[in-house]
Amino acid sequence: MKLIPRKTEEVPCTVEVSHRFESLHAHVRFDNGAVIHPGDEVLVHGAPVLAAYGELIIEQRTATITRATALERWWTRMTGDLDFMELCEFSFSEELKA
Repeated sequence: MKLIPRKTEEVPCTVEVSHRFESLHAHVRFDNGAVIHPGDEVLVHGAPVLAAYGELIIEQRTATITRATALERWWTRMTGDLDFMELCEFSFSEELKA
């Protein structure tokens, strides 16, 4: 049980999934112009979109945006850089394992 209820909104969206040589991506565009802020959560409804190699799939869907509280938004901004730095902790090695 949350102490502060979070606001939710249902929005129409366009899902675009590309699995082509020149572009491998998945994008969601909110058709009503909704904007996502730090800490917000988005759930796109429907079955997963699976594009075979060479395909570009564009579908109209509905998404639920769960808005972060002011405290959650602040916490996400304060700790977001730390999570980003975890992504940077990697290395490449030419050493072959036998």
